[in-house]
Amino acid sequence: MRSCLLAMWMSEAAGFDQELRETTYWVALLRYIGCTGHAHEVATLFGDEIAIRAQTLVHDAANPSEVMRDVVAFATAGRAPEEREQIVLMIEQGAHEWAVHNFASGCEVGDMLVRRLDFGPRVRDALRFTFERWNGNGFPTHAKGQAIPLAMRVVHVSHDMEAIGRHFSTAKALEAARERRDQTYDPELADLFAAHGRGWFDRLDKLDPWDAVLELEPEPRRTLEGADLDNALEVIADFIDLKSPYMAGHSRRCAQLGADAARLLGFTEAAITMLRRAALVHDFGTTAVPNSIWDKTGPLTRAEFDRIELHPMLTEQMLRRSPALATLNPVACAHHEKADGSGYHKRLRTDGADPGACVLAAADIYVGLTTERADRPPLSDTDAAAEVRQLASSGVLDQRATDAVLMAAGHGKPDGAASRRMQHPGRLSRREVEVLHLAAMGLTTRQIADRLHISPKTTDHHIQHVYTKIGVSTRAAAALWATQHAVVR
Repeated sequence: MRSCLLAMWMSEAAGFDQELRETTYWVALLRYIGCTGHAHEVATLFGDEIAIRAQTLVHDAANPSEVMRDVVAFATAGRAPEEREQIVLMIEQGAHEWAVHNFASGCEVGDMLVRRLDFGPRVRDALRFTFERWNGNGFPTHAKGQAIPLAMRVVHVSHDMEAIGRHFSTAKALEAARERRDQTYDPELADLFAAHGRGWFDRLDKLDPWDAVLELEPEPRRTLEGADLDNALEVIADFIDLKSPYMAGHSRRCAQLGADAARLLGFTEAAITMLRRAALVHDFGTTAVPNSIWDKTGPLTRAEFDRIELHPMLTEQMLRRSPALATLNPVACAHHEKADGSGYHKRLRTDGADPGACVLAAADIYVGLTTERADRPPLSDTDAAAEVRQLASSGVLDQRATDAVLMAAGHGKPDGAASRRMQHPGRLSRREVEVLHLAAMGLTTRQIADRLHISPKTTDHHIQHVYTKIGVSTRAAAALWATQHAVVR
């Protein structure tokens, strides 16, 4: 939010017309909308992807030696000397290819999400240059100079300066603007910031960035409601679930299962809508916990689980910034609370006082048990239902809510109620759906081949066919498509 204000003040000082200022506003807010799309890949190399992203906010991304220093430091942290040598060699041999693919993935996913939010071509075009730099040392296409849209060139300066000023000092930010001009940044924009930046930082210290940014929203301001709000919340859900290959489609499944269960319980349509919307955003806080924890194949340490227990609290903090979304919090941030008070983060007893929270708690567990995780395979629907029933009988889950969730999931239906044969979207074959599901989970071509008992060559053939059919080029974009079209579960 602070960097958006700096971008808008820069736009005003530069005398931009209204159209360019509007584009800059949205680009500043949406620049990293594709970041969850490559969180898994970044964490695979660096461990804590949130920590290295914090570092990249302040280093000179157009200086290869500085970038490589940070990359090597994070990738080799805590490794034995012999491992460090292997990692350094691997980075030297494959860093460029990895970076191109990684940043292309973030841009492709970001564009898919922004398009669904109905932003126009100016915003979408600028976001394609999120990771490019003035001197051509950015990624993925090495665009340089004025080939980078002006709105993004402004955001490159404002984002970096805000981070440097916050982490270090105003003086350090102004020094960086002067030193990086005509290399990392458009020289005219760097000079503009160097001339006015001190005053802009003083202004930042005197206001609430959230309120100030909302006040600057371009006219006509749009209030989302009804189907438009549902669509936006589905975009948020997909953004959240892209965080880990093991989360794909989780929020949508919880929303659908929760809504179906609520209908069986006789909830009003307003209450069902509230529950469904809360379920779509209930895991917002997971985006602030590193993938080195979510994707860990072994048992978690106490410290790691402490960080996981924070995510409902972070969800609550994120939603309460918006009055409209804050109304979802009683259900959304309580999805890990339990009927007996053994849950987290508030250790509340969800004993039926808020039936929506009870339904979401049961739905979240059932969906999680039937989904593959980094540390375990999925349970069968039958075994998952037995596990959830045991939790209800022991007082951990609300019995009535649990019964409704299991009924909605297909347990307890009459024998003749068989589901209709699934028609796969995108003209995908059954095998292609299987391949897409495993690719979306982050499995390599070799791992998919082993799982399906086919050759790597055949697997790669299937992957390329899938990507062509659905119009994507990266794993993250394929995972997002699969989530939108209910291919993954």
